[in-house]
Amino acid sequence: MIKTLRQYLPILDWGARYDRNALSNDLIAAVIVTIMLIPQSLAYALLAGLPPEAGIYASIVPIMLYSVFGTSRALAVGPVAVVSLLTASAVGQVADAGTAGYAIAALTLALLSGVFLLVLGLFRLGFLANFLSHPVIAGFITASGLLIAASQLKHIFGIEAGGHTLVETLISLGEHIGDLNVITLIIGVAATGFLFWVRKGLKPLLRKMGLGPRMADVVTKAGPVAAVVVTTLLAWGFSLDARGVSIVGSVPQSLPPFTMPGLGLDLIRQLAVPAVLISIIGFVESVSVAQTLAAKKRQRIDPNQELIGLGAANIGAAFTGGYPVTGGFARSVVNFDAGAETPAAGAFTAVGLAIAAVALTPLVYFLPKATLAATIVVAVLSLVDLSILKKTWRYSRSDFAAVAATIVLTLVLGVEIGVASGVILSIVLHLYKTSQPHVAEVGLVPGTQHFRNVNRHAVETDPTLLTLRPDESLYFVNARFLEDLVSDRIARDREVRNVVLMCSAMNDIDYSALESLEALNHRLTDLGIGFHLSEVKGPVMDKLKGTHFTQEMNGQVYLAQYDAWRALARDQAARAAE
Repeated sequence: MIKTLRQYLPILDWGARYDRNALSNDLIAAVIVTIMLIPQSLAYALLAGLPPEAGIYASIVPIMLYSVFGTSRALAVGPVAVVSLLTASAVGQVADAGTAGYAIAALTLALLSGVFLLVLGLFRLGFLANFLSHPVIAGFITASGLLIAASQLKHIFGIEAGGHTLVETLISLGEHIGDLNVITLIIGVAATGFLFWVRKGLKPLLRKMGLGPRMADVVTKAGPVAAVVVTTLLAWGFSLDARGVSIVGSVPQSLPPFTMPGLGLDLIRQLAVPAVLISIIGFVESVSVAQTLAAKKRQRIDPNQELIGLGAANIGAAFTGGYPVTGGFARSVVNFDAGAETPAAGAFTAVGLAIAAVALTPLVYFLPKATLAATIVVAVLSLVDLSILKKTWRYSRSDFAAVAATIVLTLVLGVEIGVASGVILSIVLHLYKTSQPHVAEVGLVPGTQHFRNVNRHAVETDPTLLTLRPDESLYFVNARFLEDLVSDRIARDREVRNVVLMCSAMNDIDYSALESLEALNHRLTDLGIGFHLSEVKGPVMDKLKGTHFTQEMNGQVYLAQYDAWRALARDQAARAAE
């Protein structure tokens, strides 16, 4: 019972060993991450088309719930750029931004995403996320980064513009560029330049000035806060809002309220597919970050429990004024580098953000939206990795096709079609690759009992013996391919008297493949050719023994390929007869 509770409530595990040292490290990490998250949360809410306070609300209760149910010691959960963009895209098709219906739809999206993740976790279905390949994820995030950056140019230019695709956004920007606000542009460009410099140049400068590594890191992470403070003071001191500079305005001074998502069937139907896509993208990104950080400290995470943790976090966001959340790369790395020891660091961060929500929100009244846009642009451009195109082109043309198609479709048709196409393309490419598996004809390496590809090694072969090694499990997609390959091979070489399938690379043979092997056995029997298997793995052999195939097969099953060679090769058989 205790073991089961610890499995579903990891807090019982790490909480039992919590000590003063861990508390100190978690508090320091929480302070650093809180400073970073205040402007970031406001910015991502803006990106999602929601009021700025929604970003802070989505960073409080979800973090606390994840700290109870999650297994990563360093993952920081909350709004992230890609999920915010997906939220804006999905909810924007249901309601107009700024309306009550829009906010309710965002809550419903979080609830659906949370329930979907929770169900996957409870039924141990985390493996389903593997259908989204890394090249597709990389392509989607790269395209999303470009889309997000382009969508924020309207705030940096101080103009009205829209669009769900890159083409629509650029056209809209071009149509409204005549309305450009020069003061907003100066603020936006200056803030963007400053934030890029903070990322690359501030820490080395502080180190040269004699500041310690920990303090230099804290000051660098607080860089965006400096941009917020300076531009807010400028907007307030010079009444820039009266000169057309768009500001954040009034932000409610309160803790996250209790909110109720919309439960109408029509709304759920419209948001169901986007919720699934957001869940998968968020989970893959989150688990990738969590596993990377856990490996650095020789810790482990449980992907299925991560589903439960993220599901609980999203459900929490749905009832506390937030929107879909996941584990963010940037904030998690900051949390890890700042020395976070346990998920309690996230809970302390939530407390810090709650204090900010109650006490500090009036201070951002004059914060220019151009500054928040600059924060988003700098954050998302770090996600853009066009080098993935070059890498995949060199390594695998099919992976390159998946990356390129995902990038192009996302930019041209929008994020939902882009990611959906990426998932479908990943599955199609997998099926295509496995439908035509590599099948090597093998021979004996002289002086050994090893068998290798005849096209790659100098090996001994026998014209009467054909040995093929399929380098893939056999299932309905590729079973006919192997059957046709064997038939074509023996049709070209009439000396063949025995065919051996070397099954060392087969982890499974499904029923369709079994029927194909049976058909092949009948065909070879009619031709007077023996059909044999070698090196069949235990679990596969157990399945075959439960059928009539091994009794009906005209040949034998050999433990090792060398045994088959000794029994069937013409020269070996002749020597044995002597």
